[in-house]
Amino acid sequence: MTTQAPEIKIVDTFRVACDGGGAATGHPRVWLQIPHETGFVECPYCDAKYVHKDFEDKV
Repeated sequence: MTTQAPEIKIVDTFRVACDGGGAATGHPRVWLQIPHETGFVECPYCDAKYVHKDFEDKV
């Protein structure tokens, strides 16, 4: 059995909300702040990676 890689989402804001994507398979909604230095943040619940569009080629 293999583990799937975390989902990568390209976004256009530096503040994003993550709820895991579904009511039955999701998690509590959390608000995440993308640092201007790195351009990405990872959700502590589902490991989804949010990348700001300005950093898409750098991450």
